[in-house]
Amino acid sequence: MLENVHPGLIFILVGFFASLCGEKARKMILACCPFLAVGSMLNISLGTDLSFTFLSDYTIHYLYVDKLSWIFGAIFCILGAVGAIYSCHNKSAIEALCSMAYVGSSVGVVLAHDWITFLFFWELEAVSSVFLIWNDPRPTSRAAGMRYILVHTLSGNCVLFGVIMKLVQGEFIVQNLVAGPHDAAFWTILIGFCINAAVVPLHAWLTDGYPAATLTGSVFMSSCTTKVAVYALLRVFGGTELLIGFGVLMALYGASYAVMENDMIKLLSYHIVSQVGYMVAGVGIGTMMSMNGATAHAFSHILYKSLLFMCCNALIYATGVRKINELGGMAKRYPLVFVCFAIGAFSISGVPLFNGFVSKMITVTAAEEAHMGMVALLLELASIGTLLSICFKMLYFIFLRPDKGMAPEKRGIESNMSVAMVIGAGLCTVIGLFPEITLYQFLPFGPVGYVPYTVGHVANQVIMCCIAVIPFLMFLPRMEPHTAESLDTDWVYRRPLKAVFTGIACLCFGLCRGLGHAWGVAVRQSMFLMANPMQFLDAKPFYQKKHYSPDNYRTSIADTIMIILTVLFICIFYFRTSL
Repeated sequence: MLENVHPGLIFILVGFFASLCGEKARKMILACCPFLAVGSMLNISLGTDLSFTFLSDYTIHYLYVDKLSWIFGAIFCILGAVGAIYSCHNKSAIEALCSMAYVGSSVGVVLAHDWITFLFFWELEAVSSVFLIWNDPRPTSRAAGMRYILVHTLSGNCVLFGVIMKLVQGEFIVQNLVAGPHDAAFWTILIGFCINAAVVPLHAWLTDGYPAATLTGSVFMSSCTTKVAVYALLRVFGGTELLIGFGVLMALYGASYAVMENDMIKLLSYHIVSQVGYMVAGVGIGTMMSMNGATAHAFSHILYKSLLFMCCNALIYATGVRKINELGGMAKRYPLVFVCFAIGAFSISGVPLFNGFVSKMITVTAAEEAHMGMVALLLELASIGTLLSICFKMLYFIFLRPDKGMAPEKRGIESNMSVAMVIGAGLCTVIGLFPEITLYQFLPFGPVGYVPYTVGHVANQVIMCCIAVIPFLMFLPRMEPHTAESLDTDWVYRRPLKAVFTGIACLCFGLCRGLGHAWGVAVRQSMFLMANPMQFLDAKPFYQKKHYSPDNYRTSIADTIMIILTVLFICIFYFRTSL
């Protein structure tokens, strides 16, 4: 029954009906109905291409499924179902609508086969996600949401400009553009994709916006926007070597900033930048193994990153505390959250038996096989930063060290949140234990050619764990984060550009006021002049008398004689020169 039904449309309808219903009905809809989209996605056959004619000569391919779109569509549907369970307790109808529309538009992007459909869902994704920030009652969320939508408007306009050029050139289908031509369309679309992928230095919208989102909204945001951009890069720019350097920079940059961060959600946001760097590097390398590695890591990342966000947001929900240095002893108070967070931490750090291990190292191995030893080395170095900041720093300072008594329990963790965390943890573990049947067979770029559980691969991860734990234990007293603002690239548009735009706005405002005043004066004086045109010939200033009176404004005989003499002089001069 669900075959060939668009799963993205199902999510949008779920959000629409959930927003119209009462609280109890909304919980039931969010808990159950997203699984219809999962069933629909899993039942769609490869090669499906549903379309209709638009404007007589343009075909809208709104549901196109190949191996690449299928695996991304499947994981987005799974995320939507798990995230909907996690957010069942939320009483906001707007958030229910926007979160489901956000997931639905993400699915719509990966199933789009023509540029107009792709762009439509790309923009819908940006619009729906910003309300997950604005729906948070904190004052800082308003400003963060405004910055978020401005950045994504820039991304959308870049993609729109490139799409228009492609349509003018007669290219309607979304396809790989690496072969050329490398024209303005190529570069503007690439820039738009890179903004959404949080490529450094265009990444600050992520670390600025995600911590400002609602507790349930950030779970969806952690997994959709950047991974949709990774899909777009795989589809359109696979093999673009320029992306290799940016991917390595992202991996190192995000891990470095995460080590210094104190806010739990902001730390995890920096690790989104770092982990997406592996995917971007895999896209840039462009081999079959690296592209499979980028796809596999995006699949795994959606699961463990959403799990980590769910665990941290559950702690914030229960205690109201976001800062790591104010927490401690959470393992004893919330053992289920601790176990689930530990699984997510082991997954993102690439510890064997969890899904990050079976996906992350594919890209590193692909770099080695492509004779890019430095790329592989730097990506492994970024993994040490991940171990330090999440597997050791967050696990110890949040869960294992003694309770500091600064985070009293305000309310218990909702049962639906616990169920969602257990599902996420279970998926991370099952994929890590059985990668061949749960992940590798679905990768779209051919045979994987990678065996994760070998002595060499496992030993390599154990060695990296030892390398990371030694400095952590040596400098443990200094590893505790402190409350401080980390200056990032968003400082540019928060401070200098804000001052520049404020100055320009004040200048324009002053100019408008001046021009408006001058126009008002001109209009008033023109009205006076029209009431008495003879004022130009009067020796008295015409503004002294507002109304015409023959007694006050009777011109002298000298004015008339002067006019006659002037006209006579011009006539004589003209006739003399013509003769």
